[in-house]
Amino acid sequence: MENKQNNMDAQCACHQKTTPRSGEELRLLKNRLNRMAGQLSGIGKMLDENRYCGDILTQVAAVESALQSFGYLVLQDHMETCVVEEIRKGNTGIVDEAVELVKKLK
Repeated sequence: MENKQNNMDAQCACHQKTTPRSGEELRLLKNRLNRMAGQLSGIGKMLDENRYCGDILTQVAAVESALQSFGYLVLQDHMETCVVEEIRKGNTGIVDEAVELVKKLK
């Protein structure tokens, strides 16, 4: 039964990859994410208050910048851990994946 389950897991195209993060790393990333959620909520309130377009756009730019920085932190971690580990295992195809991820963040 166990072998059958292992075979099913190996064949499942929906297998989710994971990245172990320290408690501190996770806390810092979540703090950044929560700040961005707060900024987005603030933009919603600005809309409700019919605030000046320029003020809203300034906040939109701030959220975009924060999200970009967040993405680069996750990418850096990915390159320093997951990509290095896969290359050490001989999986050079991970480089193509990393290039595609960089393209998505631009």
